Amino acid sequence: MQKFFRNFFEFSAGTKPLIITLSGVLLMLLVFPALPINGEMIDLKLYYDLPGVQAAMLQYGPQGRAVYALASPTLDTAFPILYVTFFCGLLYRFRPTERLWLVAFIPVVAGVWDLCENAQIVAMLVQYPDLSAGQVAMASFFTSVKHLLSAVYELAALVFLALFVIRRMKQARNPARD
Repeated sequence: MQKFFRNFFEFSAGTKPLIITLSGVLLMLLVFPALPINGEMIDLKLYYDLPGVQAAMLQYGPQGRAVYALASPTLDTAFPILYVTFFCGLLYRFRPTERLWLVAFIPVVAGVWDLCENAQIVAMLVQYPDLSAGQVAMASFFTSVKHLLSAVYELAALVFLALFVIRRMKQARNPARD
């Protein structure tokens, strides 16, 4: 299994996969806000409760809920695949030491977690108005943890990139002498 992930991370770290997946992530970030659901997507919130979800569901209306319920298992399944691949590649490519290759697993965990969250949101969209506080609390927990995991791998990527730039700048100022 380790070999599978190592191969995936090495593939993802290539220049072409990084460019393609970054382009896909950016495209999705443009598409999601344009979805005709008549409100903010639930999974973009950091936290929500039953009254908030019920208000959102009313705001969406039947057509908005149908669009959201279709977009979640389709577009919002493609999105985690894209961002997982992008951030795994970025973290793997710019890791400051070989030992830190394991950090590239964080986006994988976040992506799987995101897919579980999507299933819960679809269930709420389909079951509306028959929602329970427990169901909403569980979905909100998954959403909150997804955002936390995203912050961790995004911060790690920024740190790795900053360390890479610093190393390059030091090398440029102090080239190795032959």
